[in-house]
Amino acid sequence: MRDNMKEAKKVTIDKIYDLVQSNSEIVVGMAANEPQEFMKNLHTIADSVKSVTVTNCLPITNADFFMNGDYRDSFFLDSWFYTKTLRKASQHGNISFIPNHLHFAGKKRLDYRKPHIFITAATPPDKHGFMSLSTSNVYEKEMVEAADIVVFEINPNFPRTFGDMEVHISDVDYLVEVDYPVPTLPNVEPNEKDLKIGQLIAEHIHDGDNLQLGIGGIPNAVAKSLIDKKDLGIHTEMFTSGMIDLIEAGVITGKKKTLHKGKHVCCFAMGSKELYDYIDNNPSVMILPGSYVNDPAVMGLNDNQVSINSTIEVDLTGQCCSESIGTMQISGTGGQADTAIGAQNAKNGRSFISLYSTTTLKNKETGEYEEVSKIVPTLKAGAAVSLSRNDVDYVVTEYGIVNLRGKNIRERAELLISIAHPKFRDALRKEAIEAGFLHEHF
Repeated sequence: MRDNMKEAKKVTIDKIYDLVQSNSEIVVGMAANEPQEFMKNLHTIADSVKSVTVTNCLPITNADFFMNGDYRDSFFLDSWFYTKTLRKASQHGNISFIPNHLHFAGKKRLDYRKPHIFITAATPPDKHGFMSLSTSNVYEKEMVEAADIVVFEINPNFPRTFGDMEVHISDVDYLVEVDYPVPTLPNVEPNEKDLKIGQLIAEHIHDGDNLQLGIGGIPNAVAKSLIDKKDLGIHTEMFTSGMIDLIEAGVITGKKKTLHKGKHVCCFAMGSKELYDYIDNNPSVMILPGSYVNDPAVMGLNDNQVSINSTIEVDLTGQCCSESIGTMQISGTGGQADTAIGAQNAKNGRSFISLYSTTTLKNKETGEYEEVSKIVPTLKAGAAVSLSRNDVDYVVTEYGIVNLRGKNIRERAELLISIAHPKFRDALRKEAIEAGFLHEHF
């Protein structure tokens, strides 16, 4: 019976393209769950459709339908999280960002628009007819329930995962058999600054703490600095390759967790092939809906929850811009506010925002590249406030770590100047006085 159902629902990708009509609303799976077969040739129907909207998050495929400006009348792309590719393609005028906190991304989008088609990567059906959403359930299950038409690209290379990932074949309209590899992320080796920041954060991590970590040099440096800790736990937005090393070293056990004891909890996973091998058929890894995992109220149920995120720039009152350079969108809020607030809701919880003290930018007037401070008097005009100053706890650069919890504006300015690059501290102090954050006689 199940085999008959599978055969009846199997179609080619061309059949799915036939379902796309002008003004269709399409949502696709996130990150590694992106349906690559569908994305890569969607442009081939450009002549027969107009104003099709595709909504995605952390796209993997450099698909022609949005990379090539010739197709802008046929396709519009909305995204919950920009990548370098989307930044480049946005010049065509048919790409726009959806402001969101990750735990509300699916719900708020569905409050606005119901998808005509939802399509994602998934595992083939098992003997009971169940498929696994594999690497992501940030919004995927919400879309399965809401979409008029549900399509799975079933792929034998994808890991079968647990938590709330199971979808029965009877709840899917079409299956497209594919055989591409699971997208991987390179493991970024920490540099000297990363390692310094990682060590500063690690000094504030205690045995039995529960971690939320992201990807990149600083999170990897934090992971390397935790090798001597004991019985850490995971309640994180993204399950990463750096966590595997700590699990296999016995550092992460989850034994002290107050929520989902002994389980590694996340809402999506992306990283190395070793990561996918680890989560495959592994009941210790629970991939649960983003609306649950990233809900600050849920995250706060974990005693000793620690959130570690990075930002682009911080102003002297504590406002963090983590997703844009001025008005130019470069990434997204993601779960930064979710996890920072959630950690501070927890008993003994802590939140860390990390950044390098400086970066190098091109001077628009001289054309020369120059070093500038990433701790600034005020954020750039038009910059998105990803984490409000009300929700900032610890801030870390390679020059130190400060706790802004409960501090007034004057105290915050003094503390943030103290961890800025030394060559910018005098100028920052002068600008802080001009802004009224500090006063000369204090």
